[in-house]
Amino acid sequence: MKDLVIRPLAAEDADDWRRLWRAYLAFYEAELSEEVFASTFARLIGDDPQDYNCLLAIVEGRAVGLAHYLLHRTCWHTANTCYLQDLFIAPEARGNGLGRALIEAVFAQAKAAGAFEVWWLTNEDNATARGLYDQLGETVPFVKYRRRL
Repeated sequence: MKDLVIRPLAAEDADDWRRLWRAYLAFYEAELSEEVFASTFARLIGDDPQDYNCLLAIVEGRAVGLAHYLLHRTCWHTANTCYLQDLFIAPEARGNGLGRALIEAVFAQAKAAGAFEVWWLTNEDNATARGLYDQLGETVPFVKYRRRL
């Protein structure tokens, strides 16, 4: 895409990040407290290697997409793995390859950090996203479980 810049989130991106993050949460019919917003943003722009990272997709000077990812240890390999937790493209910017570009940027960040893989989850019925994900990765035969505490 013309004029696309993918770069790490910076402190001055707070308003853009909040706009995109709120839209992402609305897609999943979720709401978070201001405390979680503030904590998450602080972690994303912090320098703790155990915290999440964020990449923004900027087109013509406007933030239109984000990807949150985490490099973490695993008991199954000596190198870190990378979890791509959240990916969002603003509706008006979809269909232009931005999702692919953000995912590939996460792949590049993970590879540069020495990770051996990138993994992610999506809703089973998210057909649009799965069309892209099927081109970029492979499904695995695991079922997710959780217990809220």
